[in-house]
Amino acid sequence: MDKHFKFTNSVVGLPLFFVFFLWFIYWIEIRFDFDFAPNGIFPRTFSGLQGVLFSPFIHSDMNHLYNNSLPLLVLLAALQFFYAKQSIAVLSYGIFFCGIITWIIGRDNYHIGASGLIYVLVSFIFFKGIQTKYYRLVALSLAVIIVYGGMVWFVFPKVDEAISWEGHLAGFITGFGLSLFFKTPEYKKIIKYDWEHPDFNPVEDKFMQRFDANGNFVNLPPSEEAEELLSYYSSDFPVDYKVIGNKKNESKPEF
Repeated sequence: MDKHFKFTNSVVGLPLFFVFFLWFIYWIEIRFDFDFAPNGIFPRTFSGLQGVLFSPFIHSDMNHLYNNSLPLLVLLAALQFFYAKQSIAVLSYGIFFCGIITWIIGRDNYHIGASGLIYVLVSFIFFKGIQTKYYRLVALSLAVIIVYGGMVWFVFPKVDEAISWEGHLAGFITGFGLSLFFKTPEYKKIIKYDWEHPDFNPVEDKFMQRFDANGNFVNLPPSEEAEELLSYYSSDFPVDYKVIGNKKNESKPEF
């Protein structure tokens, strides 16, 4: 496993807790016959600002909640695993800025649901992976666009009047902005060898000089230092040699 990415309990715990909280809010609403829709985003009104924080946790019916739960489980797990240092910030800022943009551009109606947050996650994971140029994150971006690429049509008006395309568009814009804001220099490849430097010149490299243009191994031409080492050594000091006979200091065997 890549050293940049570590599996922790939060990879499973964060999406499970978040989705469980959504279902808990919906259970309270139907159990005690509450109507939380007026707590959603109502654009360009002061009271509608409360929905910036509350709207992602409010859903109209069981089908609405179910359709948002599965993507949140997958995307939050991917966010926590591949972007652990930025995950909480992306989640918090994503909810806030997506809500603000929806409050500015939305129709005069209550906007509720976590679909805007889903678009934040899809947009952030896709654009961030492309920007880092890190092969694992680029692969994640391609996987996200294959699975959730069809969602892009729902950021345009009049595709489905029953959905909040403004919230989807706000989430998409927010995710892209967060991908530019959060930097991930730790994903850059660490240069370990000289040949990985952009200014590497193979002509000056000692190892590469041992190969010709066809890739064949060749011997280096003798250098001046090698020629000097091969020359004989002369000295001005006299050297006296003494010859010692080859006699072994051993006693002869007695008979």
